[in-house]
Amino acid sequence: MRKIVLFIAMSLDGYIADRNGNVDWLNGQDEKEETMDVYSNFIKDVDTVVMGWNTYHQVVTELSPTEWVYDELTSYVITHRKLPSTNKIIFTEKAPWDVVNELKQKQGKNIWICGGANMIQQLVEKDLIDEYYISVIPTILGSGISLFGNTSKEMKLKLVHTQTYNGITDLVYIRR
Repeated sequence: MRKIVLFIAMSLDGYIADRNGNVDWLNGQDEKEETMDVYSNFIKDVDTVVMGWNTYHQVVTELSPTEWVYDELTSYVITHRKLPSTNKIIFTEKAPWDVVNELKQKQGKNIWICGGANMIQQLVEKDLIDEYYISVIPTILGSGISLFGNTSKEMKLKLVHTQTYNGITDLVYIRR
């Protein structure tokens, strides 16, 4: 069965973006040092990405305005906006947990939960994330968009892998 995988970076103090939504701080401690390409290994086992509107909007307006960077994947964007879907980008008003549950029943590779925080928090509350792949960036932001926010549910996890490079620590957890 397909796994639901959160693959995301956060600051040392738990933020996925600064208070203005910027992510330009997502790098290691030495900008001259080459960083490991963990994304390429991760994405081999993924064929679907799910994200909220804010994440989608940031990708198409700031991070990659000239091309859709997830062209090899089927993308689901959770939004209340009425937008036309394409073959590769499906806009839906369904609840994130409904989308994820439907996708999990279909054949395919793993499903990547890309962001944003609101959607992630809803999926954590429903205990729908199978694997947490979190890269901790050596930066303290002090405030911003919290990865887990005020989730009311305690979640017990098991650490299954770690690696460090250029001050970044990758942590991979599964549910206990």
